[in-house]
Amino acid sequence: MLRLVITGLLIIMFFFKNSATSNEIKNFYDLEIENINGEIINIKDYENKVVLIVNTASYCGFTKQYEDLQDLWDQYKSKGLVVLGVPSNTFNQEKKTNKEVKKFCEVNFNINFPLTAITEVKGNDAHEIFKWAERNYGKSAIPKWNFHKILVNKEGNVEETYASFTKPLSDKIINKIEEIL
Repeated sequence: MLRLVITGLLIIMFFFKNSATSNEIKNFYDLEIENINGEIINIKDYENKVVLIVNTASYCGFTKQYEDLQDLWDQYKSKGLVVLGVPSNTFNQEKKTNKEVKKFCEVNFNINFPLTAITEVKGNDAHEIFKWAERNYGKSAIPKWNFHKILVNKEGNVEETYASFTKPLSDKIINKIEEIL
């Protein structure tokens, strides 16, 4: 009788465990995010590419990094790099609307790499991409400020993270991108 109860409990636990974890997104390529124009970016489209995710802001001391991000995109997009700019007001330094952000980026920096809609990047309201990065890489994936960088390799794993003060064209970032492309 005891054996039957234990077997029954194990079966029940197995089924509950699977249903509880089946909704959790575990793969980078399962994610999607809204772009600056309100359309969905399916991250699956970036499969087998290296992706540099950067939370950006228009009124930040690091905003000039947009120039380097555009140069990085121009230099490496044909080799398989995607620069994904994620405008965010998490640190209260972003414009109010996606339209304003888009115009600011195009007029001031001639940005043509993918930009998302204004997105939360930290805390309970953070977009799933940033929650995924934290779950899969740890606390260093959490943006401490604007222009924090998360480098995702071709397998869809966080390869490295970089603080805001690390410039996109730094040897540290360039060498790692070239290594994993």
